[in-house]
Amino acid sequence: MKRHLYFIVCACALVMHFCPVQGQTFKLAVTPGEVGPVIQRYRSKYPDCNLLLQCKPGAWYLDSTIVITASMTNGKGYTVLEGAAGKTVISGGQKIQPNWETWKNGIFRAAVDVPYEFDQLYIDGQQQVRARYPNYDATARHYHGAAADAISKERVASWKHPEGGYIHALHRAEWGGYHYRITGVNADSTLQLEGGYQNNRQMGMHKSIRFVENIQEELDTAQEWFYDKANKYLYYKPAPGTNLKGAAVVVSRHKELIVLKGNAAHPVKNFTVKDIRFTQCAATFMDTREPLLRSDWAIYRGGVILMDGTRNCAVKNCDFNNNGGNAVFLSNYNRRDTISDNYIHDIGGNGICFVGNPDAVRSPLFEYGQRQDFSSIDTARGPKNSHYPDSCAAIDNLIHDIGQIEKQVAGVQISMSANILVRHNSIYNLPRSGINVNEGTWGGHIIEYNDVFNTVLETGDHGSFNSWGRDRWWYPDRKEMDSLAALYPWLVGQDAVSPTILRYNRFRCDHGWDIDLDDGSSNYEIYSNVCLHGGLKLREGFNRKVSNNIIINNSFHPHVWFKNSGDVFVHNIVMTGYQPIGIHYWGKEIDHNYFPDLTSLNVAQIFTDRNSSYGDPQFSNPGKGDYHVNSQAALRTGFRNFDQHQFGVTAARLKKIAQQPVFPELTIATTEQTISWDWKNGTFKNIETLGERSATGMPDNEGVLVVKAPQPAFGLKDGDVILQVGNKKITQLNELKAVVDQINSNSKLTVFRGQRAITL
Repeated sequence: MKRHLYFIVCACALVMHFCPVQGQTFKLAVTPGEVGPVIQRYRSKYPDCNLLLQCKPGAWYLDSTIVITASMTNGKGYTVLEGAAGKTVISGGQKIQPNWETWKNGIFRAAVDVPYEFDQLYIDGQQQVRARYPNYDATARHYHGAAADAISKERVASWKHPEGGYIHALHRAEWGGYHYRITGVNADSTLQLEGGYQNNRQMGMHKSIRFVENIQEELDTAQEWFYDKANKYLYYKPAPGTNLKGAAVVVSRHKELIVLKGNAAHPVKNFTVKDIRFTQCAATFMDTREPLLRSDWAIYRGGVILMDGTRNCAVKNCDFNNNGGNAVFLSNYNRRDTISDNYIHDIGGNGICFVGNPDAVRSPLFEYGQRQDFSSIDTARGPKNSHYPDSCAAIDNLIHDIGQIEKQVAGVQISMSANILVRHNSIYNLPRSGINVNEGTWGGHIIEYNDVFNTVLETGDHGSFNSWGRDRWWYPDRKEMDSLAALYPWLVGQDAVSPTILRYNRFRCDHGWDIDLDDGSSNYEIYSNVCLHGGLKLREGFNRKVSNNIIINNSFHPHVWFKNSGDVFVHNIVMTGYQPIGIHYWGKEIDHNYFPDLTSLNVAQIFTDRNSSYGDPQFSNPGKGDYHVNSQAALRTGFRNFDQHQFGVTAARLKKIAQQPVFPELTIATTEQTISWDWKNGTFKNIETLGERSATGMPDNEGVLVVKAPQPAFGLKDGDVILQVGNKKITQLNELKAVVDQINSNSKLTVFRGQRAITL
């Protein structure tokens, strides 16, 4: 009943944005700069009036951000700010008029005094490239070009004044990225830096995936630019044939264009923005510094449109492109807001974010390794206050090619929120997950009919859908967590109050999992989804029911489950054998599934699947993405067909341009052979798979996995990764074999355990 009421509330909210409230209605033509004063003038005279503000056609460059406060919407009426569809553009930039002169090497320059920082340059509407090394390469996988020597001493020595330059680097374990501002150079040609706080799992930058920008000496190819702030000169190297005389030149200026600012007691109400294109906002990567509880994320609470303390508000049918940060951000208290029918692409940050305030979380922790004693935990159920998004929706949005600058991003990001509806979105071409649920607080989300693919393109150990659940009950030390979960199993549901539902989605991830429920993710119902490549992973957590899914060319990946986890995996179709890692307990029920062959079924039946079957599921037309099952044997397992023609956007203007995933050729299941080595009744092997890397938390594949600890154990435990024996670094099995005779009770062993290196 509660679920049905939620759908009714969302539907009513959509209607409310566009249905007149009783009261006088004024239809007014305005420029963006007039929006605030016009609202104040009319609402002071007619507090309950409806305002339909029609923003005039044209490109508008704001002197300041449009700020709507609660006092401007505290009557009974609604406010709609709408553009002339396709003709109204609000820019976050500022026009400048450089007087270009020839400088050298095909580079032009102009004396330009810009009194604020800018990080983007547009020539005739096209974004240009800030001087960088390596040069921009549209075909490169990472950062449009990355190089290990980007900050080598030799290269740094060639720069005269690199202060103000930036380093962008992937996280060492490929869990997002970092950004640093160069503040100086040391005598040994190493750099002085500030920044590096943009990722909540501090492990340092990647040793090779990095680039530098805003360095004058790196201005060496067409379409690059550099602004010398000290001497007030703008340098630009145009492409051959470009006529700079009369070219329109714009530089970025504002981070936000519209801010709806209220609070829980006095929210901005009944305000809709529609039919406007927003572009050319400044980048915010150096503002991304707030950690989101114990996830891998840090966040900047801002966007082209920021909604902070709102109720019954909407952003509809707008375009967001060529912006440096997030598109739409709902922060703190927000109720019954809807973000729908928007086109979000080619931006630096996230698509749509729903992020609550940590002051609503009971006993919050903010870094992976932090812990607290049970005696100090607030064990009450649910949030402490209302400072979080609840019953809001992201519906029918086309989101692609985001995360152009920041790499810890998502098409839809949910953190410290409740009852968020994510429906009929098409999300693709991005560096990390398409949809990310940051932690268990507070569940109740419904994620359905989305089409999410070409994800995790620049990072690793992630999925098209990703979640964490490092809530109050979760501990980084597994032994401690096992003990707490056994003593207080009810604590798991104190944050993940209501189940999160994933249903009727299509996912494809070629660099991770299609569905990845990572550390602690609990209280999920996952059914009737199509997984096209990466399979479905459940790391340790509780009360996950996975049923009626189709997993193409892959399988089920259970990792390091708890005893009495309550997990269920039934009525699913898999196309390879299960791929468990560190599994000693098999949940509540694993049965009635359909395997590709007798071999994989027999392996599963050692522990599970007594009533499962095998064979060809007889898909109707897999080459066209129709995985309707025709096999009667498969249907007898309890699998039920579901509609596979409703994934992604439905709005006509978006559907005609939205891409679809590549539908893979079906492959015959094979069992991969792995090489292991036995020593003193223990078993050791190289780290070979993404699953092994994920289960151990390793940043790379360098080390030897202890599948089974030897006897005597020398301090080793199952699941350890041996990194060093004495002073000898161990990266693969052969290196361990070469020094194994040196191991004794006095040996100094360095292993990776609990996602950190320790010395035994």
